[in-house]
Amino acid sequence: MHPVHATNAAQPYPAPHSVHGQHQPQQLPQPQPQPQPQPQPTTSGSTVGAIILGLFVSVVVSLLYSGLNFATYKDQSETAAHALYAGHALLNGVAVGALAGLVGRRSKGARVGAAVIAPLGAFFGYTNSVPLVIADGQTPLYVRYMLEGDPFLPARLWWGSSADSTLVSLLGLVVAAAAAWGLAYVVGNRGGRA
Repeated sequence: MHPVHATNAAQPYPAPHSVHGQHQPQQLPQPQPQPQPQPQPTTSGSTVGAIILGLFVSVVVSLLYSGLNFATYKDQSETAAHALYAGHALLNGVAVGALAGLVGRRSKGARVGAAVIAPLGAFFGYTNSVPLVIADGQTPLYVRYMLEGDPFLPARLWWGSSADSTLVSLLGLVVAAAAAWGLAYVVGNRGGRA
């Protein structure tokens, strides 16, 4: 057998360096601590929950508008009625959009759901107040016969009889949809960040 020389042997560590005649061991790299994974911010929410809660809030806002419209219809001018309807559409859009953004977070389905639910709330808020207004001047039995004979009368009254009324009706739908989608987008994106 041949003797193994120290220079030929495989050394697991590098040889120490000589500094001014003294041998100093070479510093081994210290193991770096591994970074702990950071919790990821929640980017998706509950689409179904956002839609259901948005629908509930829209119904509540619409019922409040129907009651307010019924309570004040005798004192309203046409301009005041249009402003009240537009304000209701905006409020419905804001309420539904904020809730969809909070619950649905960055969910596109929640945004689309809010943009569909809010205009429906604006429409039904007005149409549900029509039978109440008619019942105030007549008997409730008259409202029943009227709705059986012409069930789309509230929708035709919502649409309006002049170009101004039609424009306000459509503008209310657009305002409700835009407010709902826009607020759901802003609130959802803000809520998704940590």
